[in-house]
Amino acid sequence: MIARYGVQLERGPFERRTADFLWMMIFGALSAIPLLWTPFLGISLVFMLLYVWSREFPNAQINIYGLVTLKAFYLPWTMLALDVIFGSPLMPDLLGIIAGHLYYFITVLHPLSGGKNILKTPIWVHKLVARWGIGHQPSMSSQSDRAAGVAFRGRSYRLN
Repeated sequence: MIARYGVQLERGPFERRTADFLWMMIFGALSAIPLLWTPFLGISLVFMLLYVWSREFPNAQINIYGLVTLKAFYLPWTMLALDVIFGSPLMPDLLGIIAGHLYYFITVLHPLSGGKNILKTPIWVHKLVARWGIGHQPSMSSQSDRAAGVAFRGRSYRLN
């Protein structure tokens, strides 16, 4: 789930905003500490990511186990219901959904209604991303240097 929905978030709303994506993941990983005193809850982090993804892509069609098709808006709640049916603990799932809702409300909904984003990505996260070159996009000059001397630089299509 992290790979599928995280990559879609990185390529969609968080395109060229690697530091903001990292800050969202840090917020999700540390949000459950006051309640359970255990950092980096994996299930909570997955549900937080799932919740944020479902809010960014609410009309995407999701197929659950090849049986049911539903809109992405309902995916976190469907996964929560399936976890309850299968006997998994409820608290980590709910903490992830709450953390995802808090993050989405504070960073997206509240600023859209005229409020201020109080969960803005700190400078140290931007510096960390810049220091390690995470999410670095090659510049146009390096791409043109690589393509120098090439006769054709058009789009290619694979034919069977």
